[in-house]
Amino acid sequence: MAYFDVASSAPLHPVARQALQASLDEGWADPARLYREGRRARMLLDAAREAAAEAVGCRPDELTFTPSGTHAVHSGVAGALAGRRRAGRHLVVSEVEHSSVLHAAEAHEAAGGSVTRVPVERTGAVAPEAYAGALREDTALACLQSANHEVGTVQPVAEVAGACRAAGVPLLVDAAQSLAWGPVEGDWSLLAASAHKWGGPAGVGLLAVRKGVRFAAQGPSDERESGRSAGFPNLPAIVAAAASLRAVREEAAAEAGRLRGLVERIRARVAVSVPEVEVVGDPELRLPHLVTFSCLYVDGEALLHELDRSGFSVSSGSSCTSSTLTPSHVLRAMGVLSEGNVRISLPLGVAEADVDRFLEVLPGVVAGVRERLGAPVAGPAEDVSGAGGELVVDARGKRCPVPVIELAKVIGDVPVGGTVRVLADDAAARLDIPAWCQMRGQEYVGEEPADRGAAYVVRRLG
Repeated sequence: MAYFDVASSAPLHPVARQALQASLDEGWADPARLYREGRRARMLLDAAREAAAEAVGCRPDELTFTPSGTHAVHSGVAGALAGRRRAGRHLVVSEVEHSSVLHAAEAHEAAGGSVTRVPVERTGAVAPEAYAGALREDTALACLQSANHEVGTVQPVAEVAGACRAAGVPLLVDAAQSLAWGPVEGDWSLLAASAHKWGGPAGVGLLAVRKGVRFAAQGPSDERESGRSAGFPNLPAIVAAAASLRAVREEAAAEAGRLRGLVERIRARVAVSVPEVEVVGDPELRLPHLVTFSCLYVDGEALLHELDRSGFSVSSGSSCTSSTLTPSHVLRAMGVLSEGNVRISLPLGVAEADVDRFLEVLPGVVAGVRERLGAPVAGPAEDVSGAGGELVVDARGKRCPVPVIELAKVIGDVPVGGTVRVLADDAAARLDIPAWCQMRGQEYVGEEPADRGAAYVVRRLG
């Protein structure tokens, strides 16, 4: 089985396994105690903090270990907002942040704060000037990921951090996807990451808070981890996380070029071997191991199941997968196709033969799913003499990609300039029908209200 989903969670690194086993014997005691076993545990904790801080690019006393990356994000957002409550209650985030950041923003809004969500370009990146324009006098905190979890696009953190510094606003960076590849550049103020993303054990997060940043930890006070993360530390997991981060960094420096070449191969081959496909994300400014593409007329859940049966573990941002009923917020913000979405994130040391085998299997898998759904296999038909100027397709009660498939089947039945009105109640249609129009050279007129859903109007251009 070829595991191509390290962006979700990486397999436990051998160094992490060795460090975990060793520290289970040496690091079980309370590191706050003064007796021999406690001192030994404290030495392990201090060494792990120094190693992790070196990888992050901060001082050891600026780094806190947390129970998860999500906990680090939530603690960082809440603590920074509370520490700067006199400055205001305005929070700035991008529209493509990880769900942990967006959930923290929603909680802030529910508590009476205000949030500005900065849109992104079609590549998935924010424009630094647009982000800077969202900063206000009452902005207490800004958040921007270092690289996107779903499409791999690298964000202009250094430029945004400079704008935030000029405005006197701290910037929190979610570095979960990029930290294995190197430290985050720029004058950031807070940083969060998660160990299981780089091959450390699950249940360990990092929160770095620079000296001078106003921060007020929320919740009951605790004497551990500078009061920023309550509870007894999972010392064996922390030691394993720090050891694996250092080891992965050393391997990543040598592997980055090879993985980037494999991803380039995937991007190029998929675009020519699979009809009606959109490769998304920035082609250059991206993580070296991650690529995402979307296939027209494909059920994402069926596609993932078929790839799993063929020996490949991948993930998807499609709405038609068992984990979600709405399109990925990242793909929606980018305005790209969401149906039939596949995310490939290659592990360090991946075999080139596995990538080639995936590229051989994929076209047949996509074709099989399309055939079962009755998707069109050719372009629109020629105009039918005397055809009417508008057709109505009632796809209510059907999940994408069926509404798009029905649209593709009838677009040739209206004359050039005629319209097709697609009635649909699946949220994915709002994204996928406009994306289909862009891919097929048709005009998306807009959305109109309708009973049990909406009407999406498409004009045939050719």
